[in-house]
Amino acid sequence: MEILVKVLGPVEVTDAEGRPVAVGSRRRRELLGRLVAAGGRAVPLPVLIDDLWDDPPPTAAGTVRTFVGELRHALEPDRLPRTRSHAIETVGTGYALRIPRTHIDAHRFEDTLRTVRDRPSGEVAGALTEALSWWRGEPYADLDAAPWLTPERARLAELHLQAAELRAGAVLDLGQGAPLVPELEAFAAAHPWREHVWVLLSHALYQAGRQVDALAALRAARAGLLDRFGLESADGLDRLERDILRHAPHLTPAPREEARLRLLTRTEATGTYTRLRSSSIVAGTAAVTGGSNLVLAQEQRVAAVTEAERTGDPGLTARVIAAYDVPTVWTRADDPERSAALVAATRRTLRRLGPEAPPALRARLLATVGLEHRGTRDRWAAEAAAEAERLARELHDPNVLVLALNARFVQSFQHPGRTGERDVIAGELIDLSTRHDLPMFEILGHLIKIQVHAARGAGEAAQRHVVAAEQLATVHETPLVHVLTAAFRALRLAEASQDPAEAARAYRGVAVELAGAGMPGVEAGFLPLALLSLRLRHRRPAPTDPGLDWGPCRPWVRPHLDLARGDPAAARRAAADLPTPAADHLYDALWAVTAHTALQLRDESLAARAHRALSPLRGEIAGGTTGMITFGAVDDILADLDRYLDRRRPL
Repeated sequence: MEILVKVLGPVEVTDAEGRPVAVGSRRRRELLGRLVAAGGRAVPLPVLIDDLWDDPPPTAAGTVRTFVGELRHALEPDRLPRTRSHAIETVGTGYALRIPRTHIDAHRFEDTLRTVRDRPSGEVAGALTEALSWWRGEPYADLDAAPWLTPERARLAELHLQAAELRAGAVLDLGQGAPLVPELEAFAAAHPWREHVWVLLSHALYQAGRQVDALAALRAARAGLLDRFGLESADGLDRLERDILRHAPHLTPAPREEARLRLLTRTEATGTYTRLRSSSIVAGTAAVTGGSNLVLAQEQRVAAVTEAERTGDPGLTARVIAAYDVPTVWTRADDPERSAALVAATRRTLRRLGPEAPPALRARLLATVGLEHRGTRDRWAAEAAAEAERLARELHDPNVLVLALNARFVQSFQHPGRTGERDVIAGELIDLSTRHDLPMFEILGHLIKIQVHAARGAGEAAQRHVVAAEQLATVHETPLVHVLTAAFRALRLAEASQDPAEAARAYRGVAVELAGAGMPGVEAGFLPLALLSLRLRHRRPAPTDPGLDWGPCRPWVRPHLDLARGDPAAARRAAADLPTPAADHLYDALWAVTAHTALQLRDESLAARAHRALSPLRGEIAGGTTGMITFGAVDDILADLDRYLDRRRPL
């Protein structure tokens, strides 16, 4: 039986028709992967034992031999007993994989990259577009980090980057670079230290007729390389800038029809898959860097999903959706319409795939529904997050489980009083991520812990997670984290300082950082709400500066603005129409604002509503779950409401 071994993603084995071949447990897949990584060389038994176990048991040698026997049977089911294996050969005391290199995706990819480097551009573009389509995610994605695996993953990742650059250069040589612009923008954002990527991006922008943008990209790259690496100049950037300024003819070669036709006929189907899925992966990588990269990444993700749906292939669409693994710590969507479109596309894809979809892929899609449908009380979204978690636990896949836990965290806001649940989720995220080297989700766990401890008024405990999150953010270049931790420091200042002006200055500094962070869901209404929290705690009127943008918080603060302007009648009209706050991070903060409204207007009905809403949060800090804003202890607000309501009751 002819078999294909795939490690550019989860370790999989299929037959020539693409049907899966069962090779057993993760341990057996790890042994197979270790033999693949050896590149056909024999691996001695002691090395295999050390690579498979941190602390080998006494039975390790026998276990490895058993695994080898089981793998041989899976790979060669028709082989007669006690005959020589042509798949895994015994070499001395060790073993060597003898499957042809053309039947192992990583080896075939490496060989393709090596052989096309000096070929004509049309051949390079065609061959590498196809080769890049073999990637289904991180190499050996279903295996835990191990000393033998880390350098192999890094080696393959570097080859992937080289292939992507070489393919882009070949497409540019064919004069067809304009469609590459979104892909290369995300690529450059994710790998800003790779000078050649900036050259490719600027060249593609030039071929797209965007000369000014091409020059701006070159200058931004030069400034970034100087600022981060001390490089005064880079020859490739300087040379391309001169060529663009003089409109060098070689920058826009006439498309070669023969090469163009060959490229499309060879790779049209697989090229679409590679481009869209790679676009989603790169977008996810760029998103964590924040700012304009985050905005661009989110737009690129939606565009990739939309285009994937147009192909009519639900499997392709599912993998494009699932390729975007970006943690979510805030329950207000940055773009509600975009999130709704993603949820709709994901639900359509789940229906089209049906219950036979691979469990890991189904879990990722369900987690996407839970993550994107946040800030709502949609029961199906909560059920989707729970089902994603169930599937992930059955799979014992940490990469899927952290995503499902993130979805469960987001959906926990559907009901008040779930701080304890979020505490448990955060702890498991930190533990899983530490053991399986998932730094973005480890950061997420620490950020949730900050929110949990802030909600409980445990500032010192939260501070420990601030330090941990900031250390990880510095190493992994995720500047958004520092914006959120700066907001927590402003919260602590608001709690401790008797001078509201000092805390207001801190909040204004955070608002400046948020303005460029690419997180409108966090930014919208943040500063005025923070200033209002200071005013109410110090029994002062709401800030009425016309330059303050209250964003989605305006309905709940409108009565306070009317009172501050001396118009109690308008305040009562506004209070009569107050909606129920969304099921998100600001739920208790907005109910605290409403409680103050009821007390100031002496509105018994509104006071009773606020009391019922805040009662499940006894013992917590109103607004504390944001990790950014505090309206004081919920118990104090409830006590004020009790005193008012008791006075209103007849004797």
